[in-house]
Amino acid sequence: QVQLVESGGGLVQAGGSLRLSCAASGRTFSSNRMGWFRQAPGKEREFVASIVWSGGNTYYAVSVKGRFTISRDNAKNTVYLQMNSLKPEDTAVYYCAAQGGRGLTYDYWGQGTQVTVSS
Repeated sequence: QVQLVESGGGLVQAGGSLRLSCAASGRTFSSNRMGWFRQAPGKEREFVASIVWSGGNTYYAVSVKGRFTISRDNAKNTVYLQMNSLKPEDTAVYYCAAQGGRGLTYDYWGQGTQVTVSS
């Protein structure tokens, strides 16, 4: 089993920055992905960004590309999401997720951290 704990959320003004962290414990798989998702009130959960543990290949949703950067520290089993130029529409609960051994779906989820961007 993999346990994920997010941190770094908070309240920030539009145009500001936050860095989220996701610490993973238990068994992880270097060939698989860690991802960030978010869910705003009344909306479905949506993909934000992901990274492959071993090679570091990254993927971004169009809505955040150029503003957000995902990175990882493999030795610490930690993934980061640097969020710059934040907009009110970025307000959501942000969740960290990890793929299991099969590498097909995101099987493990954190509790989430609230990000609120004021106008």
